[in-house]
Amino acid sequence: MQAHLGQPSAGGPGSSGAVAIDVVDRIDRAPWSGFQKSVLLLAALAVILDGLDNQLLGFAIPALIADWGVTPADFAPVVALSLVAMSIGTALAGFFGDSYGRRPTLIVCVATFGFATGAIAFVDDFSSLFALRLIAALGLGGAMPNATALLAEYTPLQRRSLAVTLGIVGVPVGGLLGGLIAAGVLPVYGWRALFLIGGILPLIVAAIMVFRLPESPSYLVRQPHKRLQLVQVLRRCGLQVADDAQFASATTGAAVRQPFLTLFQGPLLRDTLVLWLAFFSCLLCVYAVFNWAPTMLVGAGFDLAVASSGLAGFNLGGIAGALTGAWFMDRYGSRPTLITGAAGGAVVAVLMAIWGFDASAGSSPVLVVLAMALLGASINGVQVMLFALAAGVYPASNRATGVGVALAVGRVGAVASSYAGATVLGYGADAYFAWLAGAMLVVVVAVVLLKRHIIPARLLVPATLEPTTEQSS
Repeated sequence: MQAHLGQPSAGGPGSSGAVAIDVVDRIDRAPWSGFQKSVLLLAALAVILDGLDNQLLGFAIPALIADWGVTPADFAPVVALSLVAMSIGTALAGFFGDSYGRRPTLIVCVATFGFATGAIAFVDDFSSLFALRLIAALGLGGAMPNATALLAEYTPLQRRSLAVTLGIVGVPVGGLLGGLIAAGVLPVYGWRALFLIGGILPLIVAAIMVFRLPESPSYLVRQPHKRLQLVQVLRRCGLQVADDAQFASATTGAAVRQPFLTLFQGPLLRDTLVLWLAFFSCLLCVYAVFNWAPTMLVGAGFDLAVASSGLAGFNLGGIAGALTGAWFMDRYGSRPTLITGAAGGAVVAVLMAIWGFDASAGSSPVLVVLAMALLGASINGVQVMLFALAAGVYPASNRATGVGVALAVGRVGAVASSYAGATVLGYGADAYFAWLAGAMLVVVVAVVLLKRHIIPARLLVPATLEPTTEQSS
């Protein structure tokens, strides 16, 4: 059954008798239609492929070293500068999404990293690989903020945390998928086939999105010449729109004209800076595990199979932790959920530091993998949930910019972990886990300092769904 928007009047679309509709508010209140869930599916596919292509180089490096006669040190600048390029792509694409539309920006980003990744399959020198990887990184960085914004806008308020989490959890899912593809493709067909697959899949999804992905309603409402497109989108969301309906939105004004500058104005200033701190510290931890946990485990006497299984456990734990956290966030709000998750990560890391990792002392590989899964459930899970929190903190008009810049700052933490991790590991596994614990405690402090938090869905009533966040001093 469709909800009715606006009452018919004798005039046309511009008639004064038409009812002005707040598009964002009405979608927040509406049921979750099949069409809206299809947006979730497309955005999730984009994020999964983002996670897959992001990790392909790591899977291919051993084969490239053997084929080209280079050393692991030769790839260090590629890895570090790729993270920098991703940060730039994240910030720029967030701005372009808010200013020129989330749909075209997301499609261009997916097509960009798909094309550049696929082109690596045909290179024969290191400099060409370097250049293509940096191009791919720009697209990889830009996909996330626009996917997050579309997920938030097309999901009713009571399911928003779940929808954003289901989409963003595609990053570790993509990493796991990449590992499975690499395990089957590399030994038989080589690294060129791996990059070719990593290029074709995003291009297929980008082509599907051209025909199936709708534009952001909050963007369409600011484009009078796209009124018919907005009407069609709202009707596909299950909302019955009168022919003479007029549209209004709370997402107008300075936030539309200057989406970046408004991040630092009024009540958003404090929350912007605090979110940056949370993203920086949490992504530092995530990439410290991605980049250095296998090395730490091998240094503790475990073989490569245990090291790989530990990283897989971290990813699987992250998926489980994020989905569980989304359930709690919808019912109890973001504040207690994220504080518990981040504090839990610190506690797990401290316990792992106390336990110590030493294969020669009889440490069980099974327990190692389980411990890494618990660490992933808290650290990786919290990082995914931070996207849902950021999507709730920022209004629709500058949501992609807000999420994008926070993620860009977070990637600076990822770059820092690449260099700091090597130093910390020099002091042993206990120092490594103590470092992770300290960084997660910073996330706890950031969440406590944040003023605007997602209201528990169970406390919302249909007539008072706004605001989407609550403020605390």
